[in-house]
Amino acid sequence: MLRARARGFSEIVTLVGNMGSVSVGAVLIIKGEWQTDRKFGKQFAVREYEETLPATVHGIEKYLGSGLIKGVGPKFASLIVKTFGADTLNIIEETPDRLNEVPGIGQKRVEMIKEAWQEHKEIKNIMLFLQDHDVGTALAFKVFNEFGTESINIVKENPFRLTGITGIGFKTADTVARKMGFDKESEYRCKSGLVFVLNDCSNDGHCYMRRSDLIKKAAVMLEIGEALLDNAINEMLLLHDLILEPPDRIYVPPLFFCENGSAVRLKAILSGGFDVIDTEDIISAAEELSGVEYDGIQKDAIRIAAKSKIMILTGGPGTGKTTTVKGIIEVFRRAYKKILLAAPTGRAAKRLNEATGMEAKTIHRLLEAKPPASYQRNEDNKLDGDVLIIDESSMIDIVLMYNLLKAVPDEMTVIFVGDADQLPSVGPGNILCDMIESGAIPVVKLTHIFRQAMDSRIIMNAHCVNRGEFPDLSNKDNTDFFFVAQQDDAALPQTIVDLCIKRLPSHFKVKPSDIQVLCPMQRGENGVISLNNLLQTAISKSKKAIRRGGTEYRLGDKVMQVKNNYNKEVWNGDIGRIVSVDEEDRIINVSFDNALPVPYEASELDELVLAYAITVHKAQGSEYDIVVLPLTTQHYMMLQRNLLYTAITRAKKAVVIVGSKKAVRIAVKSNQVVQRNTGFAERLRT
Repeated sequence: MLRARARGFSEIVTLVGNMGSVSVGAVLIIKGEWQTDRKFGKQFAVREYEETLPATVHGIEKYLGSGLIKGVGPKFASLIVKTFGADTLNIIEETPDRLNEVPGIGQKRVEMIKEAWQEHKEIKNIMLFLQDHDVGTALAFKVFNEFGTESINIVKENPFRLTGITGIGFKTADTVARKMGFDKESEYRCKSGLVFVLNDCSNDGHCYMRRSDLIKKAAVMLEIGEALLDNAINEMLLLHDLILEPPDRIYVPPLFFCENGSAVRLKAILSGGFDVIDTEDIISAAEELSGVEYDGIQKDAIRIAAKSKIMILTGGPGTGKTTTVKGIIEVFRRAYKKILLAAPTGRAAKRLNEATGMEAKTIHRLLEAKPPASYQRNEDNKLDGDVLIIDESSMIDIVLMYNLLKAVPDEMTVIFVGDADQLPSVGPGNILCDMIESGAIPVVKLTHIFRQAMDSRIIMNAHCVNRGEFPDLSNKDNTDFFFVAQQDDAALPQTIVDLCIKRLPSHFKVKPSDIQVLCPMQRGENGVISLNNLLQTAISKSKKAIRRGGTEYRLGDKVMQVKNNYNKEVWNGDIGRIVSVDEEDRIINVSFDNALPVPYEASELDELVLAYAITVHKAQGSEYDIVVLPLTTQHYMMLQRNLLYTAITRAKKAVVIVGSKKAVRIAVKSNQVVQRNTGFAERLRT
């Protein structure tokens, strides 16, 4: 949403739509339609726009000072315009070295301005090219970030390469292709469409599609005959662009090799040699040392871990997984084994470190991830250790699993720990459940809820939900589980803001930013995007900020990384806080888990989103003191038992469900979990 002055209008006009990084002071020619929003009133929905250069000295200063050009903030914009006046933009374009005449600017900043101005011109060229092919200009920034100065040539040669860019679907690429004259039934369009359907399917967690399903779905999307697609698949199989596993499973090659390779590696580790450890005396000593008495299943888990090459330890909250892991560690420690601890996310690794007192790393850091998307620990440079214990294993997807197992020596013992009833990984595969289902790996499931855990209604309600029983929503005294009834979906967002700003901070003596809102969905008035905007407005009062696209990043904001960045060593799902904002150079610094701040230039801010509210899926592997969960029938498509169970188990001190009991009931009863297409369990069995 942007605010602008429009010729012929006395009042400020509100513009809505995806408008990339429009800068303050920019002059726009826009096309679209008027609409009336029930909350915000009259708005102009922008369908496309063209940016022109400002003509007035004041406009030029605003334009340059908006952060459009790296190295120029309000201070230097004022100095440059004061020096060159109305000729400023012509001088930057034609004789940029004259910028050295500006007092205090320095040669380094001049070079930054020259480079950034050239980049800006390239983006404008891409904008014009895409606009000519009926594509919104906001996509130009994504295209430029992916392909650089070769963007136009690459798109002309193969417009379907656009589908590899996050946020650009096949329909957009197809629009460009058709505008450029690509035939509807062209072989290239068929093949690109098939790959897109398979990749889109992997976004739902699947590793493969059945041939008939792939053809039917692609035929509908492409609006062409199935015979053409059948022929295209045959050609792609011959060229190894696709892989067929009889009788009818079609894989994209990377997922086939990851799934098959993971099974091969697990079998090799299972058959590797190991030392037999006598556990009985160690278990007794560990109990005496810790003051904990293990129950029968926990002792069995420790014994099985000591005599197995691979083991799975699973169980719900309050069943003693952490205590059992500490017992397993003690056994191997007393046997003088080198133990490595890891987890998929930074927060999960930190929790494992706090629980055991030992160093725990993310899997990416354990594997020594280095750009571009490679790992220093691999089949040629194995991990150095005797035992590897991995927590939150349900979060591991098939690609990460394969990269991990390649680095595991055959002689190493591997113990997977996790809750199989939680949501599966965001990426393709269903690793933990598939390993359990295969029967090829010893599994110990902890079921006994310990007495101290029974005092927590978070834990007891989580188990109720997992059994398909309606949870206790009675709001008793001294409870850690609350239900706030709100039948009016339109009023629910403000209820959540009031809880996060006033009621919960007052009751629990915490900061509003320490409360985590978890949502079933991204979109909608009760979804992540809408609630983040409301919570940011209510919580963050800092004037120091940088705007990128439709988001303002303010000092103190809670943000989340949404893609793996190997250079910064920050991973998808990491949550941090903005600790400094340099408005002049357009750089913010983010601290993740109190580590050293990580710098982000304005052009990199699409890797960050506000995180006052996040999806339940993104919360996997993390724990928060207080969780607020909006749950309404608006979320019907996402109301599943494992989603509600996962959300509840993210909280340590309190859970607050806001919404309707009907929505809670729907979620508890909905246990029709979509079966993911994976062949991993079968590969382990054969």
